[in-house]
Amino acid sequence: MTPDILDRSPTADCSGSPGRSSQSIRERIRSAILIALAIIIGAVGWSGFVLALPVAMLFPALWAMSPSRLVAAMVSAGYFLAASRGLPQGVANFYTVDLWPGLLLWLAASASFVIVHAMLWTRRPGKAQSEGGRAVRYLAAMIVMALPPFGIAGWAQPITAAGVLFPGWGWWGLLAIAAGLAMLTSRYWPAAAVALIGFWFWSAASWTAPTLPEGWKGVDLEQGQNLGRDASLQHHRDLIATVLSSADSSTRVIVFPESALGFWTPTVERVWRDALRDHDITVIAGAAVLDGSGYDNVLAAISSQAAEILYRERMPVPGSMWQPWWPWTGGARAHFFANPVVEAGGNRIAPLICYEQLVVWPALQSMLHSPDIIVTTGNGWWTSDTSIVAIQQASTIAWARLFGLPLVSAFNR
Repeated sequence: MTPDILDRSPTADCSGSPGRSSQSIRERIRSAILIALAIIIGAVGWSGFVLALPVAMLFPALWAMSPSRLVAAMVSAGYFLAASRGLPQGVANFYTVDLWPGLLLWLAASASFVIVHAMLWTRRPGKAQSEGGRAVRYLAAMIVMALPPFGIAGWAQPITAAGVLFPGWGWWGLLAIAAGLAMLTSRYWPAAAVALIGFWFWSAASWTAPTLPEGWKGVDLEQGQNLGRDASLQHHRDLIATVLSSADSSTRVIVFPESALGFWTPTVERVWRDALRDHDITVIAGAAVLDGSGYDNVLAAISSQAAEILYRERMPVPGSMWQPWWPWTGGARAHFFANPVVEAGGNRIAPLICYEQLVVWPALQSMLHSPDIIVTTGNGWWTSDTSIVAIQQASTIAWARLFGLPLVSAFNR
């Protein structure tokens, strides 16, 4: 009787289910900590403060530490949703509805980021796996999320922090941060983290904002949703008065926000050219060019001598502007890889309108063509009570510092 009783006792096998249960609890706690940390770094890294961008670089380490593909997906979702947390409120503001449509769009936008990172996740290397394999998988996820089609919703890319850590390094800085992010997915992540933090502190101690190019000036407006919707002659006269009051003897080019001119028509062109007749100023401003099948979101350049469409937006906002799934609605066209650099005011400029400042490939495509100036515009009235505009500006500041370029920006709120 005694041996049989001992054999049936729960302590007879120390490697039995109680041990496995304890291990499972530890794994669940660890997973919960990883997800919580991902949410924190997504919120802090993408808070709109440019010097906080390097916090986002911790994401690859958390992704690599995930004990399962499901946890890796949840870590990715937590990071992305925290980074893009302003989207539900922004959608509610834009459509004047409650938060539910924005919440659904928020979740849909995260899908590509989560799917790509979950599919490319792999377990911690064992005897049959190399450290390099996991680093290559993360770099592949980063590249996939930087380029269309997945890159269309490729916000919150940690590589954007290159401009904070390696200002002026250009493409070498991009390679350096890519190598650092890859190292953070390996067993050597503590050493990589220490090195990157060292660059971060060094850069923060000597940080300077991008310069404003000589003779250029960006003018912010506070006209809310009225900008671009008021087609009255008085509206254009008010904008012209703002141009003339903002210019001084050294000003050659003034940049106005996205949508400032409303619909681009021969009448609008004539009004502006007549007003600038006695002034040696070029105005670059946002407008919309309509035709029978939709419209282009553009930047127009106007002076007393000429007026032209300078730039057609490569990536309008998906959903509210660009709607390829409903081509009959006449939405904005996406010109993807067209006109990455244009000529204005005697300089080669890299234009980035609104949404293009949140994703990676428009900026990097423009940098391939060696621009002289980065020009950013936006119409952010719908982002009130969110950090979206601040994140856009932090991203463009980082790109300008990475490549050592002057930056001109103009936003409407």
